[in-house]
Amino acid sequence: MEVHAAMGSTTPDGRASSAPAPGRRLRRAERREQILDAATRAFARTGYVATSLDDIAAEAGISRVILYRHFESKSDLYRAVLDRACARLAHAVGEDNFTGDSIPALVQAAAEDPDGFRLLFRYAAREADFRDVTDSLTAASRDVAHRHLAELISDAHWADWAARLIPAATTEAVIAWLDAGQPDPDQAAERIAQAVHGIIQAAQSP
Repeated sequence: MEVHAAMGSTTPDGRASSAPAPGRRLRRAERREQILDAATRAFARTGYVATSLDDIAAEAGISRVILYRHFESKSDLYRAVLDRACARLAHAVGEDNFTGDSIPALVQAAAEDPDGFRLLFRYAAREADFRDVTDSLTAASRDVAHRHLAELISDAHWADWAARLIPAATTEAVIAWLDAGQPDPDQAAERIAQAVHGIIQAAQSP
């Protein structure tokens, strides 16, 4: 067990902190989740390079000493943030098939963890040391799309084109929806699905 440092319930700039009340004891797993939550917010706000461990400790309302008990370095922490976001996404959407529920599940997952979604598909893709996470997700999505589209698009080259384009277009559409303030959440998945169907129709055209 760890004892939370008495640092209050707000971050230095006055925002609400995820830290528990002073004196609240957390199990190791709970503390790790608290740090990951804070790190996700901090990294999504200022990016990997500009975010320090001190920033993350302040966001979590803990000391840097406590942070180091769980993560050896900033890169170790960032990798853990990405891995958790990836695991949550896989749990929500699935990994092996594309169904009518896939896009609604993707939109819902992004709405529940917008910072994690942006880190996976926007920020990690631009960072050489962490791009492998995004590349792995993209490759897996492309394989699933290719299996699905092979039955719908007779021309193998255009099926490959669509399989490459659809995952990228879908994630960008979801990020654009998040950036726009998540308008019409009940209709968002349907609108994004319409864009995907447009790509399929274009690939099917003679």
